[in-house]
Amino acid sequence: MKYIYSTLLTAVLLTSCGGEKKQSVEAVIATNDLELIHKKTVELETAEQALAEQIKLLQLKIKELDPQEKIPLITTFTANDTVFKHYVELQGSVSTKQNIVIYPEYSGVLTTVYVKEGQRVTKGQSLAKIDDGGLNQQLAQLKIQTALAKTTFERQERLWEQKIGSEIQYLQAKATYDGQVQAVGQLSQQVSKTIVRAPFSGTIDDVITEQGSVVAPGQSQLFRIVNLQDMYIETDVPERYITELAPGKDVKVDFPILNKQMDAKVRQAGNFINPANRTFKIEVAVDNKDRTIKPNLTAKLRINDYTNPKAILIPQSIISENAEGQQYVYTISEKEDNHAKAKRAFVTTGKTQGDYIEILSGLENGSEIINEGARSVKDGQSVKILITQ
Repeated sequence: MKYIYSTLLTAVLLTSCGGEKKQSVEAVIATNDLELIHKKTVELETAEQALAEQIKLLQLKIKELDPQEKIPLITTFTANDTVFKHYVELQGSVSTKQNIVIYPEYSGVLTTVYVKEGQRVTKGQSLAKIDDGGLNQQLAQLKIQTALAKTTFERQERLWEQKIGSEIQYLQAKATYDGQVQAVGQLSQQVSKTIVRAPFSGTIDDVITEQGSVVAPGQSQLFRIVNLQDMYIETDVPERYITELAPGKDVKVDFPILNKQMDAKVRQAGNFINPANRTFKIEVAVDNKDRTIKPNLTAKLRINDYTNPKAILIPQSIISENAEGQQYVYTISEKEDNHAKAKRAFVTTGKTQGDYIEILSGLENGSEIINEGARSVKDGQSVKILITQ
């Protein structure tokens, strides 16, 4: 090629000179004549363009005549079976079944608040006191009356056992005592409603009503209490996965805001299909020992719905399809050094994950598959292998 280039350059220069003797570049530069230097530059640029066009014509002819120039260049890789895990990617929200707002069961003035926001409390602990409006005094009087009724009943019972007195007197004393006991129980229950207690162990997330406010049952919100131990992620899953996402399935959980990842499992799968969006709900239990995960936090879920221990994976980009809808790739055969022949292999594909797709049939473990150049070859065509991965 260097010889051709040199010959062409000489020929072009002689032609451009028209037989006229021309000064060399060094001689022109030595003259320090700007006009002459410009003229020489234009002359050489014109000669270079003519040379480039002629070289291009020669290269096209070489490709036409040389069989080696027609062989496409390719790269290949070896398909090896591997463990393939397919994941369903979903987004969910963190919830807890122990996240409630506490309302009073008694009307009155909120005389005392015993807790503050962020405080840990245990189940049954007193959170606040509502003015009982004199119920405690009534209860004390009722207890005194009950004690008298009890004494009267016990004496009447002893007399009745000795066959002294009438049966009606015994029954009246018993009924009076039993009625007093029930009255004390009912009033004690009313008094207990004036004490607001924690329904479960957790943290006081918000003190909503301040001390001194008048509260009413079912209307006044007093506290929000949250237990961050029993947390779970809830999400909607398309119905086509109902047989695959059963309790116990592995889940990879990512909390983008916290930059935190963890492994978990599906703990519950719903049995009801929502007719509006054709989904069912699942719950994924999460470990929250460090208490960093909060209710309503967004989580990304990758649930393993399918596993193939011996799967052949190939890039989706190398798969072609014919007019009948059959998918195929090109493998190589008759390999000798870096030369081989392309061979079409029809394949059946399975699930995809990212840029790769599972091959169910059509390829064997160890097959050498054409990667780059796969779409520019034909069945039975000779190819030249550049790189084998």
